[in-house]
Amino acid sequence: MAETRRRGEALEAAIVEAVWAELAESGYAGLTVGAVAERARTSKAVLYRRWPNRAALVIAALAHHAPSVEDVPDTGNLRDDLLALLRTVVAGVSVRSIDALWGLLAETARDPELAALVRAKLDELQRAGPAVVVIERAVRRGEVDAARVTPRLLRLAPDLLRGELLLYGEITDAAIVEIVDDVVLPLAGV
Repeated sequence: MAETRRRGEALEAAIVEAVWAELAESGYAGLTVGAVAERARTSKAVLYRRWPNRAALVIAALAHHAPSVEDVPDTGNLRDDLLALLRTVVAGVSVRSIDALWGLLAETARDPELAALVRAKLDELQRAGPAVVVIERAVRRGEVDAARVTPRLLRLAPDLLRGELLLYGEITDAAIVEIVDDVVLPLAGV
């Protein structure tokens, strides 16, 4: 019996899982669109209709494996929500995600057009991401003045985590507490 053709979410899930598996096996440098297509049992044309290049595929896989809004508990206060969020993010960090971030960084340094695409995609993901939900909860609870909520504040914790990971190869719990207590909360006026 012939396999039914996958579409929509089923096809996309197969593709991002194929990217994730290729990252584990070949790393960012060895990842090719052809290998992803073969592993996902689809064609390169199908991939290129949705993602313009391998960087976009990798971003999709990283986003798929990142914590979702549902993964972040509502503890009742901003500090504890942020700590829970950042600890959840760190728990999901793997060698392949570090390699993927380094690969993206290197590739975007050489290609300004790709850099713009990566920044736009990261901004899009962060606008609806868990950090936004955590800050919005704090605004609704009256902990944070909505006027203090800027795009920089919403990006700050994830950006600092990425920087810590790329510079030091790990994110300690002490670093998480410092990011929250010494940077994000003061900027939020808490």
